[in-house]
Amino acid sequence: MNPFDYIRPASVAEAVAAAAEPGAAYLAAGTNLLDLMKVGAMRPGRLVDVRHLPGLDRIETLSDGSFRIGSMVRNADLARDAGFAAAFPAVAEALLSGASAQLRNVATVGGNVMQRTRCAYFQDPASACNKRNPGSGCDALEGENRTHAVLGWSGSCIATHPSDFCVSLVAFDAVVEIVGPAGTREVPLEEFHLLPGTTPERECVLEAGELIVALRLPSDAGRFAANQRYLKLRERTSFAFALVSATAALDIEDGTIRSARLALGGVAAKPWRAHAAEAQLQGAAPGVEAFEQAARAALADAMPSGANAFKIELARRVVNRALLLAAAGTPERMPAMPASAFSSVPGVLSHV
Repeated sequence: MNPFDYIRPASVAEAVAAAAEPGAAYLAAGTNLLDLMKVGAMRPGRLVDVRHLPGLDRIETLSDGSFRIGSMVRNADLARDAGFAAAFPAVAEALLSGASAQLRNVATVGGNVMQRTRCAYFQDPASACNKRNPGSGCDALEGENRTHAVLGWSGSCIATHPSDFCVSLVAFDAVVEIVGPAGTREVPLEEFHLLPGTTPERECVLEAGELIVALRLPSDAGRFAANQRYLKLRERTSFAFALVSATAALDIEDGTIRSARLALGGVAAKPWRAHAAEAQLQGAAPGVEAFEQAARAALADAMPSGANAFKIELARRVVNRALLLAAAGTPERMPAMPASAFSSVPGVLSHV
């Protein structure tokens, strides 16, 4: 590990000023950053510790019914907050499906948004990786790539974004609140992460020194609370990243889907919102036929990026299953194995 400066600012303004210097990085829980530093995939010259900044660890219900989540709120605390879990059960389920209990107890929601790909070639400094070393190439293109992207990838990068949490956030139109040297701004989470194109090293819209201070979820997403689920398919049932995941939410009235939300994980360099599938579901009767059509629409533009053609069909099936689970109703209690296809907790069937 390279030598680095450590700074512990007393305010957001101090943190932003310190992090605006070249080579600086923010340190929250460090569950991703420190691992990357140890293997040499990241080499910041300065760490700006934001864990103790005042006001960033609050979960607030605003006057309009929306939720504001400080960036230093821990994943476990948000998932177990009764009011939040009732309003956004699929977000809570996504949080509880990620990592391990020990990591969820320290990892922060802001850090979750900012976590970097788990592509083995990115994490190996001896491998060519345009994301880590622009212009060096992408060893994943001809390497072990069965877990890589099938949507939005380019010849420069085929990595995927690893977050579970962000998939559900994108489905419900979350907004990122940012403070930086130029002041404050807000960015929809769907626009926050970037597809690789020819500049895979630029993973999000943050500029130098900018800090995520909060996430906000709008109150109108509450109409989906009775019919939403997060489903995650992985190679083992715990402490593993998704091969494919999906958040599905339905607003059902009198046997008709008034509106739908659908987002996928494990398929692209960003959480993938399936707008075409949502539009197709609107006005349809919930059921196998409608859900299979929506699944096909969600993956209509998918292309394999190597030995991962199976992920396209797998993603269709995960979308279909997630929609069926959502239609059956949000479980009255969180499943013992959140987001698992093997969970035996039934939904509330009165909504179908």
